[in-house]
Amino acid sequence: MAKIKWRSGTLLAPLPPALVSCSDGERDNLITVGWTGIICSDPAKTYISLRPERYSYEIIKKTGEFVINVPSSHIIRSIDFCGVRSGRSVDKFKECRLTKETATEVKCPMVAESPISLECRVTDVIPLGTHDMFMADIVAVNVDERYVDEKGKLRIEQCSLATYAHGTYFALGKKIGSFGYSVKKKSTKKRK
Repeated sequence: MAKIKWRSGTLLAPLPPALVSCSDGERDNLITVGWTGIICSDPAKTYISLRPERYSYEIIKKTGEFVINVPSSHIIRSIDFCGVRSGRSVDKFKECRLTKETATEVKCPMVAESPISLECRVTDVIPLGTHDMFMADIVAVNVDERYVDEKGKLRIEQCSLATYAHGTYFALGKKIGSFGYSVKKKSTKKRK
């Protein structure tokens, strides 16, 4: 099978269409961010990359805080809306009928309809070209209790998480393996 060479681009997918919330103390805003991910596990660090002309850019730069709300496919229409409309002219929480929830460590709201919310404090802003990267410490993780089992394990497969790839939204679905399953020894126990 041959591959066709394309010019340099951003085709690393899928990614979460992260719904980022921020606040300047007077107005809360939401922005959908495609450029996000984990950059370190200890300490837990993440990033979002924003264009300087975006309304949320100045809010986050000024306050040094934001929340990454990991979206479920149930709110994908709101995710899309928050990525194409500006908070300068519309209250996205109100327009999308999303519920503000008080964060535990930062002053911006979380989105109650998101199964997972990561509270973040900016440590560095790195200009990269069209976007600036806001590197941040994850200072709290909030998980909807409906998705935590009796042993305290996150049942992430029940969250109906959304992904974004090459201009299209998808819902995650079928589990195909777990970390380390390829080298796990097979059980020698006999079944009765």
